[in-house]
Amino acid sequence: MAETSWLSKFPEMERSDLVAIRKSLDGAYRDFSREYGDLIESFFDPLLSFLVWFERLLLDAPWLLVIAAIVGLSYAASRSWKLCLGVVVSLLLIGYFGMWENTMRTLSIITVCTLLAIVLGIPIGISMARSDRVQSAVTPALDIMQTMPAFVYLIPVVMLLGIGKIPGVIAVVIYAIPPVIRLTNLGIRLVDKEVLEAATAYGASPRQRLFGVQLPLAMPTIMAGINQTIMMALAMVVIASMIGVKGLGQPVLKSITNQYFTLGLFNGLAIVALAIIFDRVSQAYAKRAQKHLGGAHSV
Repeated sequence: MAETSWLSKFPEMERSDLVAIRKSLDGAYRDFSREYGDLIESFFDPLLSFLVWFERLLLDAPWLLVIAAIVGLSYAASRSWKLCLGVVVSLLLIGYFGMWENTMRTLSIITVCTLLAIVLGIPIGISMARSDRVQSAVTPALDIMQTMPAFVYLIPVVMLLGIGKIPGVIAVVIYAIPPVIRLTNLGIRLVDKEVLEAATAYGASPRQRLFGVQLPLAMPTIMAGINQTIMMALAMVVIASMIGVKGLGQPVLKSITNQYFTLGLFNGLAIVALAIIFDRVSQAYAKRAQKHLGGAHSV
């Protein structure tokens, strides 16, 4: 009987311990954010300045010049006039329906987030490919980042840095960076061992093998990772709008709260248009790189 009463009290004891642990963790994080929040925020000031400058550049530049620049980059990557025509039509429709400014804001933050993900993700992927120990340490973190609900990323970032562009950038990068890390690691590991042995036999150093052999051969796989990173960053746009990130996500969020169907539909289609442009251009560049490498090997 005594054993039964002790078991009945055990859930209450467990709950009280859990509440105590949660309170202590919440208090510790609040103290940390109050003490170091300003310092961490000042660390991101250069990134904020660049993001604001790039956004103003896209907003203040003549729309014809912006379209010409985007089409030029698309053609340089894809060498496809059909794709460039689709880019022009999509951007003209976005401007016609009055979504140009929000699209440029979204384009600026997605571009910055993608560049950050590439700069941070590719070196991490290279480290994973060169060391099984690093791979075993980083893989669980990537698993958590990919399975954690997107809203959860916003909680610690907002508590630490408040509401604004930088918390949105950090949340988007954390959400979108795993594919480029994983596929960089995979692409380098899939490089033919015989090719590496041949490079070593010709006296190539590890650095020369990495930049002259492994990265070029892994480029199609790395580009697939960058493609997925861009798609995940665009998927985070609406959620990031909840913490003050201006762009196409805010009208979508407004349409949800006020039941404006057409507002949400048009801005959602603009996000889809950006996603298709990024997807087709990056895929075309990856295919061109693969054909180039195939031709080089055949020679």
